[in-house]
Parts: sequence; structure tokens; C-alpha cells
Amino acid sequence: MTRMSQPVRYADLPSRAVVAINGPDWRGFLQGLITQDVETLSRGEARFAALLTPQGRVLFDLFVVGAPDGCLIDCAAEGREALIQKLTMYRLRAKVAITPGDATVSAAWQDDVSDPSAGEGGDWFHDPRAPDLGWRGYGASPLPGWQAADEAAYLAHCLRQGLPGPADWGSDATYPIEANFDFLHGIDFKKGCFVGQETTSRMKRRGAIKNRMAPIAFCGPPPEHGAEVLAGDLRAGMALSGQAGMAMALLRLDRLEAGPLTLADGRACRVIWPRWLTTQIAP
Repeated sequence: MTRMSQPVRYADLPSRAVVAINGPDWRGFLQGLITQDVETLSRGEARFAALLTPQGRVLFDLFVVGAPDGCLIDCAAEGREALIQKLTMYRLRAKVAITPGDATVSAAWQDDVSDPSAGEGGDWFHDPRAPDLGWRGYGASPLPGWQAADEAAYLAHCLRQGLPGPADWGSDATYPIEANFDFLHGIDFKKGCFVGQETTSRMKRRGAIKNRMAPIAFCGPPPEHGAEVLAGDLRAGMALSGQAGMAMALLRLDRLEAGPLTLADGRACRVIWPRWLTTQIAP
């Protein structure tokens, strides 16, 4: 029996906004700043990236989208003005224009992805982070047959897929490798220099990464952001954003086997390793 494909759902993402980068120097300008290679970015392609602090912590998470005369930057809406200010500070003599865009950011996905072509057409781009995430659109209209949803439904989909987000890594608080940017195609280690590159490359090269983000499952409401996750009597991490029954957590990999996992309030919990991460780090 052939399993029926789940319908595609779509939602506008008011938490996201766009910045347009144009001008003859735009590739070289961004290439020296962000974690992703843009020299080979094609029109109609989206790549995941970050702008880091000089100390190597995530300052802004980004999607860089190839456009006819430059690129679009998909960023957190509440941080867009700060991002524009930061990019303007780095611009110096580069011939680039950095302007806020008015395109609405949207997402489309299947709860059980089985048809990668379901989002093809129009202004929709495959989400580059993981195979089952779906598509992102910029001023895009839904395709025929798609079902409307909201951003909360999309964030729940991302959590089920094991994807951390801005609510988990914050700003200037987390190293990108702790938030799995390296496994989510958010860092190109071959591209050369970028802001925060030295710390990021050293962490990857040494392979001694103690903390990673992964979902945890439990019964009942989500714990408070920052609540401890325990392995026996040892602190094994902290809970981040979540919903009833599931939350993202920053986990100490070297302590997960030290004892039964519980939340600070005594509830049992367990790690749910996403498929894209299982073969990389899961015990």
C-alpha cells in the first residue's frame, strides 16, 4: 500500500523580516562577515548562516537568498534594525546598499514529509537546514491545495524536527556549534575568514564540544526557560523554548548517561535525537 502524502501547510512568519543587499560589492562584503559562502550562491537558492560576535557567539541567525541583483537576508524581525546598523558599520567603502525589505516571510511544510517536490513553483525555496523542514517564501503566494496555518504550528513542526531557533540561542549567548549550525548547513568551514571564525573553527577542529541542543520529551507543561535538566544528581543541561510534552534543551553530552534524566521538578524526561543529528553525535 502506498502511503498518502500529508497536505502542505503554510503560514506567514511575523517574527521574521527581510533586508535587501544590493550593489556590485555585495558578495565580497558578506563573504568576509557571515558563516556561509555567498560567492557561489545562485539566484533562487537559500542558505542558512549567522553573523557572529568577534568572540564567536551567535549575534544574528540568517537565511541568505539569491536575488536577481543581490540577495535577501531573512532575519528576526525584532533584530532587523540592529542587523542593518551592524552591517552598515562593517560596510566601510564597499559599494553595497543595505535596505529593509517589505516582503512577508512565510513557511510551508508537511507534517510527514514524503514529497520534496510539493513546494516547487513560484517564489518558494527549499529550507537548507534539514531534509524534512519544507520551504520558505518571500512575498510568495500559497500553491493550490495548501492549507493555512499559523506561526505557532510551524514552530511546533520545527521542534518535532529537532530544530532550535532564536528563542533557544538568544543573542550573543550561544556558540553556533552548540546550536548545531554545523550540522544544519549554517557554517562553511572551507570559505575562509568570517567574523568569529577563529573560535568556531577551533571548536570544530578539536572535536571537544560538550554542549549540544536537542529536544527532550516529558509529560505535562513545558518547564521554565533555563530550568535544569538532571542526570541522576548531576546537572546535565537546561530547558529552553517548548510546548506541552516537548522542549528544546541545551545538553551536556558527557553527562547524559550519568543517571535517569529528569527535569528540576522531578518529572522524567528523555532526549529525542532527530534523524539528521542521530548519526552525528547521539550516543
